[in-house]
Amino acid sequence: MTKKLIILGGNPETGVLVDIANSMGVYTIVIDPNPNAPAKKNAAETYDIDGFDIDKIVAVAKEKNVDGVLVGVADILVKPYREICEKLGVHCYANEKTIEAFCSKDGYKRYCAEYGVQDIPGIYLTRDTDIAKPQNVEFPLMVKPVDSGGGVGMKICRDQEDYIATVQNVLKFSKKGVVLVEKYMDSNCDDMAVYYTFKNGVPYLSATYDRYLTRMQGDSSPIAIGTVYPSTYTDLFVKEVHPKLCEMFKGLDIQTGVLNIQFFVENNVFYSYDPGFRLQGEAPHIHLAHINGFDHRKMLINYALTGVFGDEDFAERNDYMLKGGAACSVWVLLKDGKIDSIEGLEAIKSHKNVNFVVERFKVGDTVQKEWIGTERQVLYRIYTAADSIFGINETIQDIKNSLKVLDSEGNDMVIEWLKPWNTEDYIFN
Repeated sequence: MTKKLIILGGNPETGVLVDIANSMGVYTIVIDPNPNAPAKKNAAETYDIDGFDIDKIVAVAKEKNVDGVLVGVADILVKPYREICEKLGVHCYANEKTIEAFCSKDGYKRYCAEYGVQDIPGIYLTRDTDIAKPQNVEFPLMVKPVDSGGGVGMKICRDQEDYIATVQNVLKFSKKGVVLVEKYMDSNCDDMAVYYTFKNGVPYLSATYDRYLTRMQGDSSPIAIGTVYPSTYTDLFVKEVHPKLCEMFKGLDIQTGVLNIQFFVENNVFYSYDPGFRLQGEAPHIHLAHINGFDHRKMLINYALTGVFGDEDFAERNDYMLKGGAACSVWVLLKDGKIDSIEGLEAIKSHKNVNFVVERFKVGDTVQKEWIGTERQVLYRIYTAADSIFGINETIQDIKNSLKVLDSEGNDMVIEWLKPWNTEDYIFN
């Protein structure tokens, strides 16, 4: 009998999850308020319901006799996902503590302090408090809503006047009415992330990667233009931070799921930020499926429907050093404007080192000005793997030479390309 699965969220990355579920023979029901949401394109059935309308979603689930519910690639939907699962009595990988710790920036800050994990110095402001600058941090400052992701509502402030206006504006992006004001980690910092798998209560470090950002967009939030795996900071992270995180995971009683945590690194000190207890837009799972042979998307779908997460040999397959090879995700970020032409996509897809391409826009679409500084300006995420960093460098150059994206006036819309690495400097410790 065909299993039925509700998937919450409609962005393009969630659309890939829908395609995977379809390929497994699952009857997919996508729920998102946008009738034209990309994830709805290939779903068996769709509903234009807000992900926070829990009672309506539960009613649909009961009417359709669904076997499970799963959140896609949207941080804000993890909390309602848990509440929906609880009301239906179906499998859910999130618990009350993990929602508190990983689904809001203020909750994460509290747990970091409890377990000795260094985060970024800063303060919280609400609609009812005076707008004060943190006493222990100087300008520039980063202001962000505590309960949004993907760079939405984030802005860098460089003086008092800008700061006050920004806090007032950013409060509008927070459902909780709370903003976080932090030290702005500037271009002198490195940026990396780690990706964990939890199976039967055991945390497995599954991937580490360095993140490379564009800072060519004024005071909007810096956005990644690419990532490389494994991170050059892997050994230091495993020694300095991993044990503390494992204690946190134990305290949170995490049994199942996937978790991504980002870090700024300054003078070999790790500053933790932006956890995501869900599948990621960066999609490390694509590299892991290609290299290590397990697919977190299939694992989560199967868990939602049966309560079983991953095969028995998962621990043997899991290798955060990627069997001695290297992987890279190339993010193609666009300037605002209307896309008039795209050339080279098919050549990129057929490249020997390209495993997958997530497509977010097509010819004729418009990148809105207000999307700049958020992940909504991403045209493609291109997933590559090779035996070494040399192969990755060649692939990046091939992609850059192949892809041309122009607006109606013939201007190049790509903001900045990921630059190949100096292989002499890029040494895995």
